[in-house]
Amino acid sequence: MPTFTAPDGTRLAYHESGDGPPLVCLPGGPMQSAAYLGDLGGLTSRRRLIGLDPRGTGESAIPEDETSYRCDRLVDDVEALRGHLGLDRVDLLAHSGGANLAVLYAARHPDRVDRLLLITPSVFAVGLDITAEDRLTIARLRREEPWFEPAYEALEAVTAGRATAGSWQAVAPFWHARWDDSARAFDEAGERAKNQEAAAVHTTDGAFAPDDTRRSLSAFSSPVLLLAGQWDLAAPPRVMGEFAELFPRGELTVQPDAGHFPWRDDAAGFVARVEGFLNGPV
Repeated sequence: MPTFTAPDGTRLAYHESGDGPPLVCLPGGPMQSAAYLGDLGGLTSRRRLIGLDPRGTGESAIPEDETSYRCDRLVDDVEALRGHLGLDRVDLLAHSGGANLAVLYAARHPDRVDRLLLITPSVFAVGLDITAEDRLTIARLRREEPWFEPAYEALEAVTAGRATAGSWQAVAPFWHARWDDSARAFDEAGERAKNQEAAAVHTTDGAFAPDDTRRSLSAFSSPVLLLAGQWDLAAPPRVMGEFAELFPRGELTVQPDAGHFPWRDDAAGFVARVEGFLNGPV
């Protein structure tokens, strides 16, 4: 696996696959290896995907300074990857929690980003509010599913601050369009690939300054795509619309019948939306 050196000397790794123009990909988790992104539904037939393993995950080394797991400090790792690849500007895709890092990078290095794609993104970096009713409203769209009742009960407990040890596992079916053996295996692999200690540091005090970030993004001139899943509790389409409005050239697309991992729910539809955006004007 190819590697490069971060500014603090930590050796970082990245996954590389596919043919075509490069697309740098930041995984979620947070602090999860990029391996779960796979080929992003077949996007490797159109693009060369470069998926960063954040420090302390996958094949990337554990840093000497554990405070360097904080999201704002990871911006330098992304910039070091860009330099290592020899790219003046990048097309940047981020999923879920990786979107926090992506928008901090865009705010700090706006001249280095051609296009920004935020896939079912987290909103911590920009300080948007996702309410309990936002999540419950989306969840009720799935009421005909055989697993709905116990999953919805667990979600009510989570959103009311009454979560138990098993609540998060119980709501897992909501993240997927189809809750089957493949989805279960995918979730289990994702948990094993996540650095829980790093994730605990990732969003600690000082990681985000939403007001400053929003001001910077209001001047970000590159095109931005927010891709939401119709059924995604983590990134409800209503709030994703607000997110898109933070950018002068932001646009929202909602993938029908998709959850938090839309490339798994409808690969062809996902690739068509992403490639259409990437082929658009800069």
